[in-house]
Amino acid sequence: METDTSLLTVEIEEKKQEELYQKLLLQTVQKVQGDTPSGKVIRPQPGMCVKTLSLSDQKKVFLNICQSETVPPPPHLSQEALVTLLESEDPTSYRVPMSLGEPHAEADNSSQGCTVYDVVINNEFFQKCQKDALFQQFLIAVSLEGLENKYGIELSRDIKILKNRRFMGSLAEQNIRTKNKPVIQEIDSKKSRSLNSAKRESRSLNSAKRPEFCLLIEPPTGNAEYLIAEIQLPGVMSACSLVLDLGEDRLLLIARPFLFHLDIFFPLLIDQENSVAEYNTNTQMLTVTMPVVSS
Repeated sequence: METDTSLLTVEIEEKKQEELYQKLLLQTVQKVQGDTPSGKVIRPQPGMCVKTLSLSDQKKVFLNICQSETVPPPPHLSQEALVTLLESEDPTSYRVPMSLGEPHAEADNSSQGCTVYDVVINNEFFQKCQKDALFQQFLIAVSLEGLENKYGIELSRDIKILKNRRFMGSLAEQNIRTKNKPVIQEIDSKKSRSLNSAKRESRSLNSAKRPEFCLLIEPPTGNAEYLIAEIQLPGVMSACSLVLDLGEDRLLLIARPFLFHLDIFFPLLIDQENSVAEYNTNTQMLTVTMPVVSS
């Protein structure tokens, strides 16, 4: 029986290409792991304590909203801008950097068991919230939402700020990320127009568009190791106009000014610290390679 050597050659070549692809992915991630610090341990300072309930079992939950100068502050926002933001269709577009600690069991003043979460924000922003009731309400709202998204819980919005207690139980050290945005590397750059020209054209847009994208899982079968986002950004001349932020299950991309806006959630948890982003100015595609956190 004769063997079709052409088929064998194709299979061998495909296998070599797959091995090369996986090797390049591994090398890229290892390089970023070597260049990027894993984080910094901080000891949060007391701030204020908020009491609420878990909707699933009606048990008491406390939020220790703490402060630290290590946590970066959010962008400046006036009270008028905050009111406009809260009345907009997407108030989540303004993000407050915060570190959400693991739940820990404590006993309240009545010696009853309760669950406590430590939320750490920038100390200057905390002081601003203390002086302005609207900002304080906004801070509590985003803290509740952040805990719900991270831990899959539901918390009551019927809250109470404890006047004579700045925290419940004890405050544990937290490891916060020292770099929360992946650097976008620009490749194959051939600029046919200036960035200023692209900016003038984009100003004529009434609103940002949602770009076309696809999510790929590598390998396609078995345990996922990488999640790859391929995002088409026609008209974007340079990576300098892109703002990319990754959460453990979320990607937020803005192509300034007001050209594209993408906010998506992932089906898997990813390692933000060791993710890699590349923007190809020839194909005008942003590729974000994200290691998957094993469960």
